[in-house]
Amino acid sequence: MSLDERIGILGVGRMGLPIAHNLLAAGYVVTTFDTDATRSAAAGGAVTETAAGLAEGSDILITVLPGMAEIEGAMIGAGGLIDYLPPGALWLDLTSNDPRIAHSIEESASARDIQSVGAPMGGGVSAARDGSLQFFVGGANRAVDRARPVLEALGSVDHVGEGIGDGYLTKLLANLLWFGQAVAVTEAMLLGKALGLSPAVLRDQLAASAGGSVFIDEYLDRLLAGDYLETFGIDRCVEELETLVSLARGANVPFELSSMVARLHRDALERFGAIDGELLAARLLEERAGTVLRADVSRPSSE
Repeated sequence: MSLDERIGILGVGRMGLPIAHNLLAAGYVVTTFDTDATRSAAAGGAVTETAAGLAEGSDILITVLPGMAEIEGAMIGAGGLIDYLPPGALWLDLTSNDPRIAHSIEESASARDIQSVGAPMGGGVSAARDGSLQFFVGGANRAVDRARPVLEALGSVDHVGEGIGDGYLTKLLANLLWFGQAVAVTEAMLLGKALGLSPAVLRDQLAASAGGSVFIDEYLDRLLAGDYLETFGIDRCVEELETLVSLARGANVPFELSSMVARLHRDALERFGAIDGELLAARLLEERAGTVLRADVSRPSSE
């Protein structure tokens, strides 16, 4: 891709805003639109008054929206932005999308000679700020080659397949395993505490065992400190998990354990409401157990 190509960013919330800043810093011509005009103003590039105007003036339209329903509503159907993108443009989606929705949008895009790349992000706001996001990329080689310099200005690129849905599916499955680990580790910690083990000691032993994981290494201390990761909505966690349950059902793949993980997150959504907290399923388990893990997080003295 050339720096001369015009980039439009739809959605400049907590992820889209640092992405806009980094692309501007890399020398790209960036225009933004968000339903909250103050967010667009904070992005620092040019601003359009309408999403349609953004699409019409973009060679590459980057979508950074909250979820699946939002991306489907924005791109296809009545007033969908695919109809406003110029032929030859590229749609680059960074949303955690349903592969089936992405395929539908891609079909509409292809009919208008528009390329499509799905590149859902791994990493949170801090990774977006420092340019260390991980992108799970799906799309035809030619389209991915065009998108790659933009993505590399924001983080690392893993081209996992030529299907538009390949990156989305990979990201959703990675998240599934993380959510599942969060549940399993919480249950293990709660049982250990109930039977007299120190959570701090058990944490260290699990980390060094065959059951160790990235969740234990990077997130368990935060759970033990009472941090339920208020960087992502529990409703979005449920959306992702239930999408995978639906995909597994359609593919006739056994999905019993994962379905239980999805159901527990649905229970957490019903208990706490649509608030931020990726670890609210762990909070629900603590509530059901009648205890909290953060009550004893200090390591015993070595003396």
